Amino acid sequence: MNSSTNDTSRTIGFDGNVKISKLFIASIGCFDDTQSRAIIDELVEWVEFHYRDDLLKRPSKHVYLRKLPDQILEKIDQLRSCAKIHEQILRQFPEGYIISPMRHTDELYISHYNKDYGGDQGLYDKHYDGNLRFLSYGSVVRALIYLQSDATYKVVFHDSRMEKAFVTYDFGLLDFHRELHWVEGEYNPDDQQRILLKCNYLITPRHGGWAGRAVSATNTAVFYVVKAAMEYSKSPSNPAERVVGLLCNIFRLLNNIHPVAPLALIAAALGLVAWLAL
Repeated sequence: MNSSTNDTSRTIGFDGNVKISKLFIASIGCFDDTQSRAIIDELVEWVEFHYRDDLLKRPSKHVYLRKLPDQILEKIDQLRSCAKIHEQILRQFPEGYIISPMRHTDELYISHYNKDYGGDQGLYDKHYDGNLRFLSYGSVVRALIYLQSDATYKVVFHDSRMEKAFVTYDFGLLDFHRELHWVEGEYNPDDQQRILLKCNYLITPRHGGWAGRAVSATNTAVFYVVKAAMEYSKSPSNPAERVVGLLCNIFRLLNNIHPVAPLALIAAALGLVAWLAL
């Protein structure tokens, strides 16, 4: 696999300049300007102070960026809205496509490599971030912005045939729904803490109208449901959490096979419940 930036532009199938059905090729970059690095350093200092207890715990932690103080959001906006990231994303799309930031789903992520069959194990095992890759309209690209990290973990982007051990100031871009990926490494509390921003962008034609709004709403609904289940069942400590964690891992494995498979299982379970209730 190639560990360097993959600049291969994808072939995009589209009809009337409105249809995307191919993989966004994962790519990497780095904040190498003094201003961006200073912002990142300030954010790390703030996280290490305000989340010092969470940094000592084993489970991973996600915090929606919209819940952070305004002065912190102003600094984060300079990173997630920077031209470098936007231009690198649009490079793989036809002229006339635009980026609609999905800021309501963006998160601060404190990553502790954690395999205990809980809801967050899927963050490290082979997985797709989303399960809507059967949709041919629009793409969701995720930016992983590494505020702090050392090279002890490696992210493997299977479909793009590349891998990268991300370090501080790096960022990676991947297809939210279509990139099978995983993390290779082993948790060591003495390693440098991995602190990331997860930022999501919807890419559609400029005049997408109702179709763009529908895709955005669908992505948002699925995102919140899956995230709630994962958060509830990470590092499970009671039977209910263990069951939800087990279901999260089952759905992840099914989604790796086909994105409709988890939906079929849910439909079958609901059908069984309805039949038993008759």
